[in-house]
This record gives sequence, C-alpha cells and structure tokens, in this order.
Amino acid sequence: MSSPPAFIPSSPGASSKPSAYTYRHLQQLRQNSATSPLRVVAHIDLDAFYAQCEMVRLGTPRDTPLAVQQWGSLIAINYAARPFEITRMLPAVEAKKKCPDLVLQHVATFREGEGGKWAYREDAASSIQTDKVSLDPYRAESRKILSTIKEELSRWRDELVRSQADGAFTDLLAARMEKASVDEVFIDLSSLVYATLWQRYPELQKPPATDNRITPLPAPPTTALAWSPDDGLVDLDENDAEEDDPDWDDIGMQIGAEIVRSVRAAVWEKLTYTCSAGIARNKMMAKLGSACNKPDKQTIVRNRAIQKFLGGFKFTKIRMLGGKLGDQISAEFGTEQVNDLLKVTADQFKAKLDDDTAVWLYNIIRGVDASEVNTRVQIKSMLSAKSFRPYINTMDQAEKWLRIFAADLYNRLIEDGLLEKRRRPKTITLHHRTGAQVHSKQLPIPGGKMIEEDILFDLSRDLLRQVNAEGRAWPVSNLSLSVGGFEDGPTNNKAIDSFFAPGRISSPVVDTPAAKVGNSIESVDGGNPAKKRKTATSGIGRFFKQMDSEVESDDATPPATHLEEHLETCQATEMPFITTEVGQESAEPFGVYVCPRCNQRVDEYQRDEHEDWHFAKDLEAQEVQADRTSQDIVQQLSRRPAAAPDRKKARPRETKAEKGQKRLFFG
Repeated sequence: MSSPPAFIPSSPGASSKPSAYTYRHLQQLRQNSATSPLRVVAHIDLDAFYAQCEMVRLGTPRDTPLAVQQWGSLIAINYAARPFEITRMLPAVEAKKKCPDLVLQHVATFREGEGGKWAYREDAASSIQTDKVSLDPYRAESRKILSTIKEELSRWRDELVRSQADGAFTDLLAARMEKASVDEVFIDLSSLVYATLWQRYPELQKPPATDNRITPLPAPPTTALAWSPDDGLVDLDENDAEEDDPDWDDIGMQIGAEIVRSVRAAVWEKLTYTCSAGIARNKMMAKLGSACNKPDKQTIVRNRAIQKFLGGFKFTKIRMLGGKLGDQISAEFGTEQVNDLLKVTADQFKAKLDDDTAVWLYNIIRGVDASEVNTRVQIKSMLSAKSFRPYINTMDQAEKWLRIFAADLYNRLIEDGLLEKRRRPKTITLHHRTGAQVHSKQLPIPGGKMIEEDILFDLSRDLLRQVNAEGRAWPVSNLSLSVGGFEDGPTNNKAIDSFFAPGRISSPVVDTPAAKVGNSIESVDGGNPAKKRKTATSGIGRFFKQMDSEVESDDATPPATHLEEHLETCQATEMPFITTEVGQESAEPFGVYVCPRCNQRVDEYQRDEHEDWHFAKDLEAQEVQADRTSQDIVQQLSRRPAAAPDRKKARPRETKAEKGQKRLFFG
C-alpha cells in the first residue's frame, strides 16, 4: 500500500482572518485530549456485518440478495436484498416469497451431544431444541478486521515518524481505538492529525512570539479545501458558507477523512469487507455521521456544521437518549426534535430534571461530548445460557449443554485476551431453574495454570453434581454458566497511576458552572488525571453509575443506533430479538406478549424464553453486587485494629453476616 500522499494546497495565499485556535489547543491535539476543539474522532461501522461475513465465506457476488437466518426469522440482510422490502425479523418463508432468488444462510450453531464445536448445519432452522447459536464466526472476522485497522493506523504513524529526520515524532502517540461492538470501532485520530499538520504546515513549527500558550495560531495558508469526492460533507450551519476561509479544525477534519479512507481501503483490499464511517469532533457526532451515507461511504461533520446537522434529528437517536430517559424528556417538553429542545434554556431543563442531567442534556444537543475513546472497554462477566422446551431431566442431557457453554465461554475468553495472559476470570457460576425456583452455585477457578475449555467444563459439572446431590435439580427449564471476577494479568514497569482504573464512561465535561460538581479524580488510560464529576442517584448520573457496573442488564428498549449490539447479546443468551419502528403505535395482535420490563413485543410462545433471559441477566447483576459486597466486607475487616480480648465474640457475627450475604445471592 502506498504512503500517505503529499498535501497540495488547493489555492495559494493566507486566510484573511486570524485563527480561532491557540498553541494550547494544538498541544492538546498532540496528546489526544478530549477537550481540544481541534480533536478528530472517527466511527467505523461494518455494513450489514453478519450478512457480509456470510457473503465473504460463501463467495456470494455483491449484487446477489442474501439474508442471515436464525431459526425461523431473519437477523441480517445485505443491501442487495433491501429493495425487495426484506427486513430483519421477517419470517424466512415470507422473505423467499418476496425474493425467490434470496440466498438464506442460517447462523452457525452448537449442537447437543456433539461436544463444544460449532458448525453450519442445513437443518439448523428446525433444530431449536437441540442447537444453540454461535457467534464465533463473526467474532473471528471482527478480530481480523480490527487487526487490519490497527496495521493501517500503525503504518501512518510509522511513516510520520520516519519522515522527521530530527526525531520530532519519536514519542508520537498511536491512534486510540475502542471496539464498540462486534462490527464497529471508535478511533481518536488526534495525534496522527497533529503530526500530519506539523509536517505539512511548517508555520506551525515556529514557536509563538511570546511564551504564552493561549497565543493564536497563524492563519491557515489556504482559502479553500479540496475535499475528496468520497467525502460526504454535512451542510454548514446557516451563518457559514463554503466560501468562508477554513480554520485549522477544517484542515484537521480533512486529514482525518484522508486517514479513514486509507483504513477503509485496507479493509476492502485485504479482507473484501466494506464499511462506512463518520468523522467529527467527538464520539457522539462521529457515530451519528457514520449512519448517514451507508453503505461504503464516509460522512464528515465539521465543527461549523454541527448545529444544522443535529437540528434535523430526533434526540431519541442520540446515544443514551433512546430509552427511559428519552421518554421522560419527551414527556416533560412535549417533543422529540432536537431543534425544539434548543429553544429550552439550561434553567428550564433544571426545573424539570436533576442538575446533572439538565447540564448534560443542554450540552449534548449542542454537540458537546468529551467522552474518551477508551482503548480497553472491559466486561466484568460472561454468560452462556439456554432455555429448554420441553424441560430436561437427566445429568447426561445437562452435561452435554455444559460442554457447549464451556466452549462458548472459552472462545470469548480467548477474544478477551486469555491466551496473552491479559485477563482471566476468578469465579465460575452455575444457574439453574426448576419450575419457579432458581438456584446458583459458585466455585473459584484454580489459579497458577492456564484456563482451558476442559477446566471450565469440569468445574461446571462439579457444580451440577452438587445441585443433583441436594435433590433439587430436575426438571430444568433454564441452565446457564457464567464466569466473572476478572483480574488483569501481570505487567512490567507499571506507573503508579496505572493502579487506578478509569471508569467505563465518564460524565460529560462541560464548560458551565453547573458542571463543576465534586472533586474526585480518575486517570484516563494511564495519562494525566482528569476531573470526574460525582454520579448522582437519578437522571443521567444514575445512568453512568449503572453503566460503570459493566453488567449488560439494562431493561430499557435498546436505541435504534445500538440494535446490532442488542442482537449480539440476544443471540448469546438465546433471547428472541425484537425491534419496532421508532414512534410506531398500534394495538397488539392476539398471541403477542408485551414484556412489562422492557416493553418489547414477543410471540406468546416465546414469552417464557424472554422472561428467562431477564432472569439470567438479573442473576448476573446479583453476582457482581455480591462480589462487591464481599470485597467491601473484607476491606472493612482488614482496616480494623487488632481485636482486644473482650471483643472476640464479635468475630463470629461478622463471619456469619458475610456468609449470610452470600446465601442471599447465591444460595
């Protein structure tokens, strides 16, 4: 692949107005700072990913309609099939009627009695009683794509480092990447954009006349920018025009678009996958942009285009505003349109919402989002589950499924860095449901040697035998296996701040007095500490607190922008995937059950399975809470001074309380 092309100004002459940005902003760009107004973030989203995976595997031409099937319904449709009005969750039989040439491919499955090996099976659609969905083929392709993206970004960095004979970029930070789901990734391109600006525009290398970081940067030496035909530019705000002189943020966006084009080209040339992208100042805007020009295109949302771009959206399309919080805001202010909310003042928001939520909402609808691109978004537990209709009644049947669960979890642990010794779980838990009774048992995973699939299976079988010995095992309507209590592997030369784990999602950083709440400190990826607002117990603060638990047990209907992530969770736990159009209201037909917890509509025959899924996720959440409670008790005991002789009687009560807590959650 060729090196990044040399930059040629589209027109000579300097801008007629000074830059609005300073040397401080430029330095923040170099450091990948989320607060730099010159920041450039990309969101890359694979087009119809599951369908593309099957097209690549089967060698299906791009113009051939194809859909991915799970049991009797469709879960993914390629773009060639969409003109036939084929949609997700459409029954496969109906889809074939609409398009007789449609290629139907069922997802791979594990099968009872065939060990822990997944396979593509011709009879899978009629084998829901004996099969369990496997997402391993898609995870494997996702790893290849992510590796290709990393390679291309590393190539850009290496080229920039080699281009500077004076060694100016030897400490250049790599682009920061965050895998958001199996088919999407965020990339903070700021450091690469900084180095490219530094290389192409020598005037930025000259120090300011005064030793003052707030000195304005020199004006860009161009009065127009030559954008690529592949770049979908969002229209500028009403008070701006393309004829206006660009500033350094516009040039930075153009460089970011150039880098993302090369990344998308590398994914296509090496793996024949197409992807769409959004390039903007922050994660929220980049994600909204990537969905605007699908498939195989990219959208650039310049700073001067943010307000007009957001004004055309329903705010329920914005991340974290598609569930209960969005419903509350819509009810309070009588609208779902961003344009209408822009007329609401911060004080009016505070009158109806808690302060943290009000400040965050006021800023987010104006495109202000300082959330970090986190290089490692780590989960706290993994769950593999299956509901049985009819119920199972023997150890032999149950052990066959435990073998499948162990294989499923082991494959996911490998993806999470098990073989590289980056992370490993400490506990394994078996959940089983007999009638209305649900029981859980837990064992520690032995340390000192590598976790293997057989170890997970043997431990789960020991747990099941304990349950069977107690005489309360059969019949089983739901069985699941989970691992949790993850710990990081050993690393050398840790800095002191690496021992402080950053939160998964930081509260939005805003430049208003209301935002300056609390004074707690977090470290971001081992970098400089950043102020972190205390989370509230309601509103958006409660949301951040819940998300920090790392348990995927949100009862709200997933927003439209996260359907692929929701689908992956549903398939991993055998939950039926249901989605409805935003704002659609209609009387429920006979035989349809509306879940009171998440408002999803499922066929009546799937009601038990849907409720089982909620129950499994509740168990998972309880595990995390119980683990934290136990850790808190241990820490409290360790901080107590040595007990005096007359306090010996207090110890049994403390021990019993801890065991009682465990019985509450795991008994």
